[in-house]
Amino acid sequence: MKTLGLHWFRRDLRVSGNNAFIAQMTRHEGRVVGLFTFDRQFLSRPDISHNRFQFFLETLAVLREELRSAGSDLLVLDLQPDAAFKALKNLLPANLDVTVSWNRDYEPFARRRDEMVTNTLESLGWQATIFRDHLLFEPGEILSKTGTPYKVFTPFSHAWLKELSESSARRLQESKLPANLRPAISWRDILREKIPTDALNQFIEYNRAKVTIPIPKAGPEAAMEKLKSFAHIVDHYVQDRDILDRDGTSDLSMFLKNGSITITQIINHLGLLNTRPTPGKVAFLRQLIWREFYFHILWHWPHSETESFNPKYRDLPWENNQEMFSAWTSGKTGYPVVDAAMRQLAATGRMHNRARMIVASFLTKDLLIDWRWGERWFMNQLLDGDLAANNGGWQWAAST
Repeated sequence: MKTLGLHWFRRDLRVSGNNAFIAQMTRHEGRVVGLFTFDRQFLSRPDISHNRFQFFLETLAVLREELRSAGSDLLVLDLQPDAAFKALKNLLPANLDVTVSWNRDYEPFARRRDEMVTNTLESLGWQATIFRDHLLFEPGEILSKTGTPYKVFTPFSHAWLKELSESSARRLQESKLPANLRPAISWRDILREKIPTDALNQFIEYNRAKVTIPIPKAGPEAAMEKLKSFAHIVDHYVQDRDILDRDGTSDLSMFLKNGSITITQIINHLGLLNTRPTPGKVAFLRQLIWREFYFHILWHWPHSETESFNPKYRDLPWENNQEMFSAWTSGKTGYPVVDAAMRQLAATGRMHNRARMIVASFLTKDLLIDWRWGERWFMNQLLDGDLAANNGGWQWAAST
């Protein structure tokens, strides 16, 4: 073996439609293995959710089996990314030509991490190839006529749809795993007795004791089952999404968070771009565009992670009553719909989108509590907690 493809998985935990991984398979004639690295700083974050972490870990376990079925393998290391690549450099044969691939992430922390890893790989003499995966359109691809990023959703959505109509054949094409490129390669084959300890089972067992809710079935197959179920009701989405006691939403956000499914797969399967889409499909596509909009906002204005997007609202005189906040988190405010929503969150790790709007508005505009308190609480609780969407949703509700 003279060449090796190494794919660094992050939030793209699937094989099907993973353009970066499949490009590596083609380039290296199937000699591709996967790597995932844990950054222990993550476990000490104030907004850590052990429930969401467990769902992520179980998604990783499914990914490993999917990779092995495809003739590949996954190594999970308890090391920061740059340390992991340096360690592998010392373990792999010196004359091995290694190409490292990954799919782009857009959060401020991820951008700093990826820049550091790019520099590390350059020092190691390994080539890095980076792909688009998590978004259909990346920041910088949807701009106004003057070349500036959009701050308002409606013009952004119009531009997004226009771009998609002009490039849908290319944008919505899903890579397929070549059937003839399955040589069954594993990390043990490559490293033999030098293979480092895999950390996945260790983390699963460590974290399981901290889980407080039932963890849903994870992985691409579970995501596709959910998508197929939603396909039967999507035409009623425009009205059913507003009814809290009705199963009228997709429940796909936790799978999108981990990359078990992509916007491309969702659009293709639901036929959201059909010549005459139903009002339900139009409304659901709009929600997918909202999700992308929030990632673009975070990319162009990274300060919004920690402070109000609109500068004139950064010094609002929040009352921040701790007793009221505790009543809100525990579902004991005395307002039935607020309390029901907060208890649902605590019991399941999920909350209906319209209920999220209600409880966020109540916290910020009735209790006059800083939106960042609510944002952090949601990240502590949600299975689908995602910085861009969570931050954007809270700032939208708070009008900041």
